Amino acid sequence: MKIAIVHDYLNQYGGAERVVEALHEIYPKAPIYTSIYDKDVMPDSFKSMDIRTSFMQKLPFKRRHFKKYLLLYPKAFESFDFSGYDVVLSSSSAFSKCLRTNKNTCHISYIHTPARFIWFYEDYIKREDIEGVYLKVLPSIIRYLKRKDVESSKGVDYFIANPENVKKRIERFYRREAEVIHPPVECHRFCPPDQISTPGVDDKRGNDDNGYFLIVSRLREYKRIDIAIEGFNELGLPLKIIGDGSHREKLEKIAKSNIEFLGKVSNEDLVDYYKGCSALIFTGEEDFGITPLEAQACGKPVIAYRGGGALETVVDETFVPPRDRDKRLKTGKFFYPQDKDALIKAVKEFNPSDYDPDIIRKHALKFDKSVFKEKIKEFVDKSFKEFINR
Repeated sequence: MKIAIVHDYLNQYGGAERVVEALHEIYPKAPIYTSIYDKDVMPDSFKSMDIRTSFMQKLPFKRRHFKKYLLLYPKAFESFDFSGYDVVLSSSSAFSKCLRTNKNTCHISYIHTPARFIWFYEDYIKREDIEGVYLKVLPSIIRYLKRKDVESSKGVDYFIANPENVKKRIERFYRREAEVIHPPVECHRFCPPDQISTPGVDDKRGNDDNGYFLIVSRLREYKRIDIAIEGFNELGLPLKIIGDGSHREKLEKIAKSNIEFLGKVSNEDLVDYYKGCSALIFTGEEDFGITPLEAQACGKPVIAYRGGGALETVVDETFVPPRDRDKRLKTGKFFYPQDKDALIKAVKEFNPSDYDPDIIRKHALKFDKSVFKEKIKEFVDKSFKEFINR
């Protein structure tokens, strides 16, 4: 079976790009097609891959203004020739599924989410602070891209959804069914099985007698880190924030001295911070969200906003139907609504001793990369067999 992997763009590294890494591990001979590739911002693992870019790679200012080339992305993926492949596996949160195949090539699309800037336009505008002429013409561009998005969905033979809430969006926007395969978490990297730590253990990161709470996130407005800042300003408890982003300066201005901004840290230090915290604070509404599972892989509970992907990765037994409830399986605590008062209440009610690190880790292992790879391979084999026999 000859396979090609396709991804929207390789100019940033996050959960979607980790999926591409895992797909390449399953199919190491598969080339990766993408619109643009910035090797300077991607991990070394990508340097050994056969990455094939579109005509957009030659565009000027693509590193800083890649979002302004919206109209070109569908054409970039339509320009690729996949006639020599049995299966094309696209990884998409925007445009990569716009590719075209012939009747002999099976197109399987792993959807991280239908493009948010198309289907949730108002939220996108608020996040990006768009203004001027571009803001005036953008609605017309979005209408065109929405038509293209629906049209391209018809060229997909089989859909895979990142989490359950994305499956529902695929059904709503594309009128298609999808199978859910959760994205991979490298559980072994975040805490080897023989190194589970217990709540309150001091480490070299400066944990005090009461422990500290932790946030690991890009500091963007939609992540709602402001809720945590306001809440912990009132609580006075230690909060460490790992990550960087455009909203950092605003957050630092409103934070009191009990809140520490650490910026980007090494992978090794990240694991230490996870293992030393009392709990991870997760305030945003994500399609899936990897960080709650990274914390749980270290045996740590999560205090999360009750929405989005957290509903699939964090177990608060209070919200499990009684008939399905196993009080031993509890990996975190939800807060609702998405405001500081609800978060403060959850933190005050939180008790680290209520949680078993081994049970939390076992829950995280259900999302391990090995599980992802096994499910993807099984789905691709099954779908291709069905495709050639129909």
